[in-house]
Amino acid sequence: MTNIEHETIYRVLGSDEWAEALSAGQYDGAPHDIADGFIHFSTQDTLAATLALHYAGRDHLKLLRVPVAPISAKLKWEPARGGTLFPHLYDTLSVEYVTKVDDIRLDENGVHILPEDLR
Repeated sequence: MTNIEHETIYRVLGSDEWAEALSAGQYDGAPHDIADGFIHFSTQDTLAATLALHYAGRDHLKLLRVPVAPISAKLKWEPARGGTLFPHLYDTLSVEYVTKVDDIRLDENGVHILPEDLR
């Protein structure tokens, strides 16, 4: 299943995880990704909910922006959260495919602050 309306997908991870990925040249996923057999990604529309559900209260996060085109052969769009299609990468993520990395911090109310162009 493909979803051509999205050119970019997003992955949230800790600063330490990103540092490890840079050192290794690839991101293998968090423990839950490895257990599921794929790396979970979000779309721009699902990003805020992903942060609230899975990263509540966590500060100093990184947001990876990854274009769909170069990884499309290993990417599947599968239903989750009430049938919404989410991008799942059935492979490791080479750091060369990450086009931008944003810092995600918490505001004074503990809500994640998304980059201006994603609000």
